[in-house]
Amino acid sequence: MDIIDRYLGRPWDALALFSGGLDSILATKVLQEQGLKVLGLHYVSPFFGKPHLLDFWKREYGIEVLPVDVRRPYLDMLAAPDHGYGKHMNPCVDCKILMLRHARGLLERFGAKFLVSGEVLGQRPMSQRADTLNLIRKDAHVADVLLRPLSAQKLGPTPMEESGMVDRTRLPGIWGRGRRAQLDLAAHFGITEIPTPAGGCRLAEAEPAARYLPIITRLADPRPEDFRLSELARQYWAGPYWLSIGRNERANDALEAACGPDDLRFRLKDVTGPLALGRQYAPKNAEADASPEAWPQSVLLDAASFAASYSPRARAEAEAGKPVTVLLLRGGSVTELSVTPARQTPLCWTEPKSSALNAWKKRKP
Repeated sequence: MDIIDRYLGRPWDALALFSGGLDSILATKVLQEQGLKVLGLHYVSPFFGKPHLLDFWKREYGIEVLPVDVRRPYLDMLAAPDHGYGKHMNPCVDCKILMLRHARGLLERFGAKFLVSGEVLGQRPMSQRADTLNLIRKDAHVADVLLRPLSAQKLGPTPMEESGMVDRTRLPGIWGRGRRAQLDLAAHFGITEIPTPAGGCRLAEAEPAARYLPIITRLADPRPEDFRLSELARQYWAGPYWLSIGRNERANDALEAACGPDDLRFRLKDVTGPLALGRQYAPKNAEADASPEAWPQSVLLDAASFAASYSPRARAEAEAGKPVTVLLLRGGSVTELSVTPARQTPLCWTEPKSSALNAWKKRKP
């Protein structure tokens, strides 16, 4: 049975955007207390989502939650969000619009009458100001079906409240960045397992966002696995060439598991050291369905030399005048490359920096 089928044909009153944070839990519980049947929608992208917690949320909070995969439309939106980015690469306004639009399209399928969001007026400087909340509601085309129950008393009444479907007098009026009101409401519901207040979106974190930038700007068709690769190991770029180098055995194993059919692997032959993975891809200006661009021999040697420099044993062998051999694995073939380990190479491999992200954002129209 498809996971969606488990929830079809049941008497749902509302669909709630459910992140798993305290606000989304409370927004759902407030309506459940009024006897309304609420199904949580947990949106998943390459940058956020915890679908492994579905059973926990049902057991701990009594909330049924459906995971919703929006990876592809999210990546399409991320390249050029209409309302820009936050501090790093987080498109918070467009992200909420995307989810609400998608959720509205599910109302009829589940027989639900309205949408619920746990937003709190004034809690977040970019996406939860009064003007931004109105913009989101308008651009997502959900003005007639969206209820933000936690701040209801600070916002205008919705059709759901005016019709009596939801009792407005029993809704809170939380606002601002403090958490005391939410914690008091959690205590009212007997909630003792309090999630951390962080949103959990890696686009809002400086280091991951910097690692994502070259993927978004250089790959013709970024895939979720590209973003996962950027989180597995050390990341280096030399122009269009992308190299990931393991930090330890665990990272080496993760890189091995992440290796795709067009990827290159660099492994030292006779001494211990990190595994390096070179991802070949079709560049941004490539035609549709273009094949990944192969690395020329000069780049292969440069990458092997750079990767070998992260092995103390390889550096010691080179200083003693002994040859260092790196195995280049491409699909089922193996080629031996004789190199001198070097941290400074002609291609100048560099790590992604937040400064590059900031400069790129300023160039955006």
